[in-house]
Amino acid sequence: MTALGLPDTIQACLFDLDGVVTKTAVVHAAAWKETFDAFLRGYDGQRPFDAVADYDEYVDGRPRADGVRAFLDSRGIHLPEGTPDDPPDAPTVHGLGNRKNVLLLEKIRTEGVEAYDGTLRYLEAVRAHGLRTAIVSSSANCRDVLRSIGAEHFFDVRIDGVVAAERRLPGKPHPDTFLAAAHDLGVEPSRAAVFEDALAGMDAGRAGRFGYVVGVDRVGQTDALYAHGADTVVKDLAELGGKQ
Repeated sequence: MTALGLPDTIQACLFDLDGVVTKTAVVHAAAWKETFDAFLRGYDGQRPFDAVADYDEYVDGRPRADGVRAFLDSRGIHLPEGTPDDPPDAPTVHGLGNRKNVLLLEKIRTEGVEAYDGTLRYLEAVRAHGLRTAIVSSSANCRDVLRSIGAEHFFDVRIDGVVAAERRLPGKPHPDTFLAAAHDLGVEPSRAAVFEDALAGMDAGRAGRFGYVVGVDRVGQTDALYAHGADTVVKDLAELGGKQ
C-alpha cells in the first residue's frame, strides 16, 4: 500500500460528492423526508419516510427520478413518469423529484454547505502525489456546490447529473458514471479507486471492477458497505494517511 492507503497500482481517484467531500448527505435526507412525507399523507396507512433506513436503501447516490421510483415501488405506489421539466407540484415521478430539489436548494441557501476537512486534506495529498482525480455525483448541483466550498480545482474531471443526462449515462448502482470518469481521465478501471458513502455507490464500484473501493461510513453502516463491495471502510479519509 502507498502513503495514500491505496494499492500501488492506482493511478486515479474517483470521489462521490455528498457524504464524501461535503456534509450534504444529511441535507439531502431531510429534503427527501419533507418531500415524501407530504406526498404520503395522501395515502392511508403509509408510514413516514425514514431519513436513515429509507434514504440509504432507496435514494442515496441515485439520480433523483431513480430514487423516487425505487422508494415508491417499495411502498407499492406508482406514478406517471412525467417529464424532467415538470413543475414541483406535478403528481409525477419527475414532479416529485423536482419538489425535492427545490427544498434542497432552499436548505443549502439557508444552511450553507460544509466540506469534510479530512477529505480536503486527502485531496491535496492525492494531487501532490500526482494521481488524477474526478468527482462523480448524481447531483445536478455538483458544480455549484464545489464552487461554494472552493474545491472545484481539486478535480480534473466532473461527471455529475448534468453530464450524465447529456451522455445518457444510467446512474448508480450502475457503474457507467464512474466508468466515464475513468475513461475521461485516460485510466483503466482496474487502476482507479472509488470513494463512496452510498450503498448504491459501492454496488457501482463492484460492478465496474475498479481497482479499489473505499467505503466512507458517516452513519454507522460499515457492515453494509463491506457487504456491497467495499475493499476497506473508514469514517474519514484522513484515516487512509496521505500526509505530504
